[in-house]
Amino acid sequence: MLRTSPVRLLDDRHREAVLEILDADPVSNVFVGSRVHAAGVDSGRLGAELWGYHRGGHLTSLCYSGANLVPVAADREAARSFADRARSQGRRCSSIVGPVPAVTEMWNALRPFWGPPRAIRAAQPVMSTVSPPPVEPDPAVRRVTMNDFDVLYPACVAMFTEEVGVSPQAGDGGVLYRARVAELIRSRRAFARIEDGRVVFKAEIGAVTPYACQVQGVWVNPELRGRRYAVHGMAAVVTEALRSIAPAVTLYVNDFNTPARATYRRVGFQDVDTFMSVMF
Repeated sequence: MLRTSPVRLLDDRHREAVLEILDADPVSNVFVGSRVHAAGVDSGRLGAELWGYHRGGHLTSLCYSGANLVPVAADREAARSFADRARSQGRRCSSIVGPVPAVTEMWNALRPFWGPPRAIRAAQPVMSTVSPPPVEPDPAVRRVTMNDFDVLYPACVAMFTEEVGVSPQAGDGGVLYRARVAELIRSRRAFARIEDGRVVFKAEIGAVTPYACQVQGVWVNPELRGRRYAVHGMAAVVTEALRSIAPAVTLYVNDFNTPARATYRRVGFQDVDTFMSVMF
């Protein structure tokens, strides 16, 4: 089947064409773009496979196949072809995430073989800003250092568990998740307001390209919610991200999370796309 499929496994020979597709929409494609900009296309360095869909001899669409399955610039035919490839090798991912039309097509094709999922987030607005926030940044929000790891890590676990519904420490006891948090700290992409040995507010920059960066892990201590720590904390993160990381800041959020969406709008974010996530 694969010999006649328009889907091919890509490598560094395709890097220029891949980046042309990714950088055409750097905000929506920041997750995959960050990995390709940093590691190239070769699967050994990328830590995942990158599939390409060809039409008329030209590369038109991509699909990142790693811990997440992420279609990029995929129309209906490309999405179906990516789903066929994913089905043929068996499920290796923990989620399918990306623009609603492509993920819908892929999930419709994969549902009979991979279901039932743990959860489906059918509408996740992608939000972005390129302007300084219209609200005052919290001056107490700072870049976290490794000296803060033992304080920050429990807040990261709490955020992940609250957002995803399972603990990141399940399975391996948190080895991989601890390494990821440490990596973000060492990369100077973890921010927090810490008072009296506890995290008040935190957020990280999880993906970075020359054109955009993505905020993740936004969390306020439950005992302190409703006091605008998120508004001014996010303003501080966006201000520093625009200054020292990338010219556009993006994130995506569940459509039912009304307080979070209102917070991001106050900081200057606007809706630019809608994602869908199918989680296993």
